[in-house]
Amino acid sequence: MNIPSNAELESPLDAGMSAPVALSATRPLFWSIRRELWENRSIYVAPLAAAAIVLFSFSVSALIKLPGRVRSLPTLDPEQQRTVLAIPYGFGASAIMFTSFIVALFYCIDALYGERRDRSILFWKSLPVSDLTTVLAKFSVPFVVLPAVAYTISLVTQLLMLLVSTFVLTASGVGAGAVWTRLPIVQLPLVMLYGLAAHALWFTPIYGWLLLVSGWARRTPLLWAVLPPLAVMAVERMVFGTTYVAMLLGYRFAGAMREAFAAEVHAKDVVVDQLAQLDPLRFLGSAGLWTGLLIAAGFLVLAIRLRRYREPI
Repeated sequence: MNIPSNAELESPLDAGMSAPVALSATRPLFWSIRRELWENRSIYVAPLAAAAIVLFSFSVSALIKLPGRVRSLPTLDPEQQRTVLAIPYGFGASAIMFTSFIVALFYCIDALYGERRDRSILFWKSLPVSDLTTVLAKFSVPFVVLPAVAYTISLVTQLLMLLVSTFVLTASGVGAGAVWTRLPIVQLPLVMLYGLAAHALWFTPIYGWLLLVSGWARRTPLLWAVLPPLAVMAVERMVFGTTYVAMLLGYRFAGAMREAFAAEVHAKDVVVDQLAQLDPLRFLGSAGLWTGLLIAAGFLVLAIRLRRYREPI
C-alpha cells in the first residue's frame, strides 16, 4: 500500500497560502491592539468627556463674552488679535491632551498587572500570540492610539468651537469675519499634531517604566511605580544635599516643551499657534529624546521577559 507524501496531500489552495500568511504577520499585533480598545473604553470615553466639558464651557463663554471681545479687536495689534482668538482653542486642545496623558498613565500601570490579577493571562497565553506582540500592543496604546484619539477629538472640538463662534457672532450682528480671517485655522492643526508627536516620543520612558512595574508588582503597582523614585530623591537630598534626580524627573515630564519648541514659547506665557514656534531640528537632536528612547526600549525588553515568566496573582 502506497502512502501519499506530504507534498501529494497538499492541495493547490494550501500551496498558495504562503504569501497571504506572510502578509498577515502583523495581524496578531493589529488584533491585540483592537483587544485593548475593546477592554479599555476609557481610551476614548475620557477624552470625549473632556471635549464635551470644553465645548460646553466655550459655548457659555462665547454667548457672554465673545461679541464684546471681537468688537475690541481693532484696538489691538495683529499679533494680540490672533492670540486673543486662539487662546480658547489652544486651551481646549491642551485639556483633551492632558486628559489623554492621565489615561495613558493609569492604563500602563494596570496593563500587565490587570491580566495577572483577573487571571485572564492564562487565556491569552493559550493563544498563538507572543509576549512580544502583547507588550508592544499595550505600549502602542499610550504611544500611538491615545495621541491619535486625542488629536481627532481635539480637531473635531475645535471645528465645533469655530462653528459656535460663527453662530454667536452672526446672531449678535457682529459678524464672524474677524474670526475666520485672524484665527490661524490652517496652522493650529499642524501645531497640535507636532506637539502630540513630540510628547508621545518624549514620554516613552515613563510609559515603559509603568509597564515594567505593571508586569512585576504583585500588589498596588501604582505605589511601586511612585515610591522608588521618591525614595531615591529623599536619600539624595539627605545624604548629598542635591536634587539631581528631582530635576531629571521634572525634565522628563516637562522637557518636551523646552526641546521641541522655540525659546520664546517657554521663556514667557505665549500661545503656540504658529509654525515658526516649532523647532523640530532641535528636538530630534536633543540627547534627552534619544536617551529616553533607549531607556524605554530597555524597560520594554524587561517587561516582555517578565510577562513570559510571571505567574497569575
